[in-house]
Amino acid sequence: MRLAVTGARGFVGQQLVHVARARGWEVLRLSRGPDGDRRWDPMKEPAPLDDVDAVIHLAGESLLGGRWTRAKMNRIRNSRSVGTRNLVLGLRSSPARVLVAASAVGYYGDRGEEELTEESGPGEDFLSRVCIDGEREALASGIRTVILRTGTVLGPGGALRKMLGPFRLGLGGKLGSGRQWMSWIHRADLIDLYLHALSHSDLSGPVLATSPMPVRNQAFTRLLARTVARPALLRIPTWALRLAYGKVASVLLSSQKCLPLRAVNSGFRFRYPTLDGALWEAVATLLTRVERAA
Repeated sequence: MRLAVTGARGFVGQQLVHVARARGWEVLRLSRGPDGDRRWDPMKEPAPLDDVDAVIHLAGESLLGGRWTRAKMNRIRNSRSVGTRNLVLGLRSSPARVLVAASAVGYYGDRGEEELTEESGPGEDFLSRVCIDGEREALASGIRTVILRTGTVLGPGGALRKMLGPFRLGLGGKLGSGRQWMSWIHRADLIDLYLHALSHSDLSGPVLATSPMPVRNQAFTRLLARTVARPALLRIPTWALRLAYGKVASVLLSSQKCLPLRAVNSGFRFRYPTLDGALWEAVATLLTRVERAA
């Protein structure tokens, strides 16, 4: 079976390619640059998918990594809408029978204490609209399509790498009130869920890619601090986050309490259902890598 993967250079994509190949998939990495297996510019042309059996679509402009200027917001929006549209154009001349595409829990917007499932409606902010547009383009594929609405991904890199430095210095703290719900998933579980979605023909439409045990930001902060044996006494006020990050602060402060009913009901089993287990594994692996590189 030949699997095409977009966004294969990212924190999730690199490991997904490694795992899929270890499980016997022939993996074709689509990339703008020379480090992929096949060139594709998602902003300009249909994806070259004429000889693949399945597609995992991870590509998209990073939500973090800089303030949301108008240009940045346009790149975020277009990478999900135009990029996915061009992927689907390639699928129409492809023998592929399944597409699994990345989305985000940002689809729901800031929902406070509400318990969210795949059946819950969308929010109305910028990120919600970006997710709505990207999902709509993917669902126009004409083949079985699974949309993974992903929470914060924990693993030895990514967002955790950025958080770890301040927390190891005792400078970590809750964001705003700290009462906002965080829906998260360990990278290993996310990769397993992508491959699970490929092979389970009963799955289609939106699927929440989050642990079944979301936590409040203040609980996440305390546990991460305990994992690195440091205090977490600080609080970063909302006004400071907005001053430092601009509109990006809305991603950090939004509350989404997600329950992954479709994944669980399809028989998917999480390796890391609880935050303590996920953080201990991710932090230990990351610190080992840092020490080896020193």
